[in-house]
Amino acid sequence: MLRIVLNNKQLFWAVLAIPAALMAAAWTRGNALPVDLVQPSGELSAHLMIVAMMIAPLIALIGPRGWLRWLLARRRAIGVAAFTYALSHLIFYVIDMGVLADMLAEVAAPGIWTGWVAFVMMIPLALTSNDMAMRVLRTGWKRIQRLAYPAALLTLLHWILVHNNPATALVHFAPLIVLLVLRLLRSPRQTIQGSTS
Repeated sequence: MLRIVLNNKQLFWAVLAIPAALMAAAWTRGNALPVDLVQPSGELSAHLMIVAMMIAPLIALIGPRGWLRWLLARRRAIGVAAFTYALSHLIFYVIDMGVLADMLAEVAAPGIWTGWVAFVMMIPLALTSNDMAMRVLRTGWKRIQRLAYPAALLTLLHWILVHNNPATALVHFAPLIVLLVLRLLRSPRQTIQGSTS
């Protein structure tokens, strides 16, 4: 029974949607203002992005364990959820600002434009996170998916600059940064070993 529940992709989507439902309920009931929901929606988007991006380097470093294969099968869902929460983050921000002129007045601030550019980069990632896009785009699909790296970097910078607290953002991104560095350090060794074997 537990295996059936864990392998039910619709249920996994439902779990990913729980925070969105809670935020929407808090907003519609008047228990939270849009300004109160900007930060949690943005941080949740970043957390999901980190999880999705950690899967491949973990598999490269420790091998395809069962729990990693389970996560790999759901990586697209996690990535799309990261985009969806980034979109909700943007919506709450726009509602909170209220006036277009106010948004335009601060768009040049480093803490703001980094967020906008990160979001724009996430759009093609979300739109191509399906089997049809993989078949149509072929090798171009991987090039599009590599936008995740600059998007993650800009998300980190956005977090640091908006909250003026590098330590908190770096703590959250540290596992991903460490894994990516380890993978980069290991890749040349694998190339050398492969050429000498």
